[in-house]
Amino acid sequence: MPVTGIGGFFFRAQDPQGLAAWYLKHLGVGAPEGQFLWDQQAGPTVFSPFKETSDYFAPDKRWMLNLRVERLDDLITSLKAAGVEVLVKPEWDASPEVGRFARIHDPEGNPIELWEPPAA
Repeated sequence: MPVTGIGGFFFRAQDPQGLAAWYLKHLGVGAPEGQFLWDQQAGPTVFSPFKETSDYFAPDKRWMLNLRVERLDDLITSLKAAGVEVLVKPEWDASPEVGRFARIHDPEGNPIELWEPPAA
Protein backbone atom coordinates (compact mmCIF):
# COMPACT_ATOMS: atom_id res chain seq x y z
CA MET A 1 0.00 0.00 0.00
CA PRO A 2 1.29 3.48 -0.77
CA VAL A 3 -0.31 5.08 2.33
CA THR A 4 1.86 4.82 5.45
CA GLY A 5 -0.24 6.76 7.96
CA ILE A 6 -2.18 9.93 8.61
CA GLY A 7 -0.15 12.92 7.54
CA GLY A 8 -2.33 15.62 9.05
CA PHE A 9 -5.68 16.57 10.48
CA PHE A 10 -7.09 19.85 9.21
CA PHE A 11 -10.27 21.59 10.35
CA ARG A 12 -11.78 25.04 10.42
CA ALA A 13 -11.71 27.13 13.58
CA GLN A 14 -13.04 30.51 14.64
CA ASP A 15 -9.72 31.25 16.39
CA PRO A 16 -7.06 28.98 14.80
CA GLN A 17 -4.13 30.33 16.86
CA GLY A 18 -6.05 30.23 20.13
CA LEU A 19 -7.35 26.73 19.47
CA ALA A 20 -3.90 25.48 18.47
CA ALA A 21 -2.52 26.91 21.73
CA TRP A 22 -5.31 25.17 23.73
CA TYR A 23 -4.49 21.78 22.15
CA LEU A 24 -0.78 22.24 22.83
CA LYS A 25 -1.27 23.41 26.43
CA HIS A 26 -3.86 20.85 27.59
CA LEU A 27 -3.13 17.82 25.40
CA GLY A 28 0.41 18.30 24.10
CA VAL A 29 -0.95 18.03 20.56
CA GLY A 30 0.55 20.10 17.79
CA ALA A 31 3.65 22.21 17.59
CA PRO A 32 4.69 25.58 19.01
CA GLU A 33 3.65 28.59 16.93
CA GLY A 34 5.70 28.92 13.77
CA GLN A 35 6.35 25.19 13.57
CA PHE A 36 4.13 22.74 11.75
CA LEU A 37 5.23 19.20 12.55
CA TRP A 38 4.18 17.23 15.60
CA ASP A 39 6.26 14.08 16.07
CA GLN A 40 4.06 11.45 17.64
CA GLN A 41 4.71 7.98 18.94
CA ALA A 42 4.09 5.03 16.67
CA GLY A 43 1.00 3.06 17.52
CA PRO A 44 -2.40 1.99 16.32
CA THR A 45 -4.75 4.37 14.53
CA VAL A 46 -8.41 3.58 13.97
CA PHE A 47 -9.91 4.86 10.72
CA SER A 48 -13.64 4.21 10.73
CA PRO A 49 -16.51 6.00 9.04
CA PHE A 50 -19.72 5.81 11.07
CA LYS A 51 -23.31 5.56 9.87
CA GLU A 52 -25.06 8.90 9.60
CA THR A 53 -27.42 7.76 12.38
CA SER A 54 -24.70 6.66 14.82
CA ASP A 55 -25.01 7.87 18.40
CA TYR A 56 -21.31 7.26 19.14
CA PHE A 57 -20.82 11.04 19.13
CA ALA A 58 -23.09 14.08 18.79
CA PRO A 59 -25.34 13.96 15.72
CA ASP A 60 -24.60 17.60 14.86
CA LYS A 61 -20.86 16.86 14.49
CA ARG A 62 -19.37 15.35 11.33
CA TRP A 63 -16.22 14.05 13.03
CA MET A 64 -14.67 13.23 16.39
CA LEU A 65 -10.93 13.32 17.02
CA ASN A 66 -9.63 10.29 18.93
CA LEU A 67 -6.27 10.80 20.64
CA ARG A 68 -4.18 7.90 21.90
CA VAL A 69 -2.92 8.75 25.42
CA GLU A 70 -0.84 7.37 28.26
CA ARG A 71 -1.79 7.73 31.95
CA LEU A 72 -5.41 8.64 31.27
CA ASP A 73 -6.18 9.19 34.95
CA ASP A 74 -3.39 11.77 35.28
CA LEU A 75 -4.58 13.54 32.12
CA ILE A 76 -8.17 13.63 33.40
CA THR A 77 -6.96 15.16 36.67
CA SER A 78 -4.98 17.88 34.89
CA LEU A 79 -7.83 18.67 32.49
CA LYS A 80 -10.34 18.99 35.34
CA ALA A 81 -7.90 21.21 37.27
CA ALA A 82 -7.77 23.46 34.19
CA GLY A 83 -11.55 23.68 34.09
CA VAL A 84 -12.08 21.30 31.17
CA GLU A 85 -15.22 19.20 31.53
CA VAL A 86 -14.37 15.49 31.25
CA LEU A 87 -16.96 12.78 30.66
CA VAL A 88 -16.29 9.16 31.59
CA LYS A 89 -18.72 6.25 31.54
CA PRO A 90 -18.07 2.78 32.99
CA GLU A 91 -19.55 1.12 29.88
CA TRP A 92 -16.82 2.71 27.73
CA ASP A 93 -14.25 0.72 29.70
CA ALA A 94 -16.19 -2.57 29.72
CA SER A 95 -13.72 -4.26 27.35
CA PRO A 96 -10.24 -4.13 28.93
CA GLU A 97 -8.76 -5.63 25.76
CA VAL A 98 -9.79 -2.44 23.92
CA GLY A 99 -8.64 0.06 26.53
CA ARG A 100 -10.11 3.00 28.45
CA PHE A 101 -11.84 6.15 27.25
CA ALA A 102 -12.81 9.67 28.26
CA ARG A 103 -14.42 12.48 26.28
CA ILE A 104 -13.87 16.22 26.24
CA HIS A 105 -14.65 19.13 23.91
CA ASP A 106 -12.26 21.82 22.80
CA PRO A 107 -13.19 25.50 23.34
CA GLU A 108 -15.07 25.53 20.00
CA GLY A 109 -17.17 22.48 20.92
CA ASN A 110 -15.34 19.91 18.80
CA PRO A 111 -15.56 16.41 20.31
CA ILE A 112 -12.37 14.67 21.41
CA GLU A 113 -12.15 11.08 22.59
CA LEU A 114 -9.13 10.21 24.74
CA TRP A 115 -8.13 6.56 24.36
CA GLU A 116 -5.66 4.73 26.57
CA PRO A 117 -4.96 1.43 24.77
CA PRO A 118 -4.42 -1.63 26.96
CA ALA A 119 -0.90 -2.20 28.27
CA ALA A 120 1.09 -4.40 25.93
